[in-house]
Amino acid sequence: MATTREQAKAAREAKLDELHERLAGAVEQLVSGEDWARALAFAARFRTRSFSNTLLIWEQHQAAFEAGLAPDPFPSYVAGYRQWQGLGRQVQRGQPGYQILAPVTGRFATATPANAESWRRLGKGEKPRAGEVVRSKMVGVRPAYVWDASQTAGDPIPEAPAPKLLEGRAPAGLWEGLSAQVEAAGFSVLRVPHEGMIHGANGMTDYTANTVAVRENMDPAAQVKTLAHELGHVLLHGPDAEEARQHRGIGEVEAESVALMVGAAHGMDTSGYTIPYVSTWAARVDGKEPVEVVKATGERVRKTALAILDQLDTTQVADGTPPGLDRDATQRDARAQAQASPTAEPASPRRAAPSLEPATRPVPVPAFEGLGLR
Repeated sequence: MATTREQAKAAREAKLDELHERLAGAVEQLVSGEDWARALAFAARFRTRSFSNTLLIWEQHQAAFEAGLAPDPFPSYVAGYRQWQGLGRQVQRGQPGYQILAPVTGRFATATPANAESWRRLGKGEKPRAGEVVRSKMVGVRPAYVWDASQTAGDPIPEAPAPKLLEGRAPAGLWEGLSAQVEAAGFSVLRVPHEGMIHGANGMTDYTANTVAVRENMDPAAQVKTLAHELGHVLLHGPDAEEARQHRGIGEVEAESVALMVGAAHGMDTSGYTIPYVSTWAARVDGKEPVEVVKATGERVRKTALAILDQLDTTQVADGTPPGLDRDATQRDARAQAQASPTAEPASPRRAAPSLEPATRPVPVPAFEGLGLR
């Protein structure tokens, strides 16, 4: 007869299996549909969550809205049951939680950190030996639940400051903040009079000259969006990023997606972003399933955009964390994801072919048809 512990383990594994199936379904729907840009705009508002958990929250909130359990089609803030209680609010009776994947971490110790095989996992309550270094590492996942603010009642939620933009204008300080990050990566920012000077493109990153050029004959919003696109190339697609450079189509999708998330986090209109249908690039990587390509691309984009946004001194939209909540607890997911897959380092200034941002905006025709993914 199974013990209580074995029963609990079996129940947890069944929940995880169900959650992974739900996630796979959400990603497969993304692969076959046209919602990549919409999914990224959503992720920009919940950017402290992993891309997988963002999709899970999105899919489950839509179901709750369609069932009449959520008043709005778009969630605002999400937090755990006790986190809401800590903010003076209570989950209302009958409101289902949204299942997400929470990290399980373990403590590891070694006296020789450079030797990867020397790390040993510490038991519960075990202390390291003298001279050992201790680090935490993600060792698995478990099911957890969060609720949207609309599913709770209680103390009012403070209004977070939000950017206010006029049509065609760029968010205050965004050009300067992005330029500083481009320059910190070893590149110079150039503003050129027209697209004829950069092969007909809106912007161009030249890894040989270590320059990022943006044409000036666009409105300020388009210029700052282009600069964010080129910064995505700088951070993700330098000469050392061999795999990304082999799949040019995905490289362009990633750069444009980073720009979209940075723009969405500042309240900018994302309807003009030229991101092709998922099926035109996710299915072209040899040896990888489209679902895995989408998940990996989404997480790379999210972490890169988050790294950019964290360095900006600009007014940004809320990130899905209720104001007043201890961010340390809600950011464990992001830190665990970073441990599992290191954040992209800025490209080193070495020789490589220039990267262009197309000047045309073919929506919804695939913008990079014919470049191919090898």
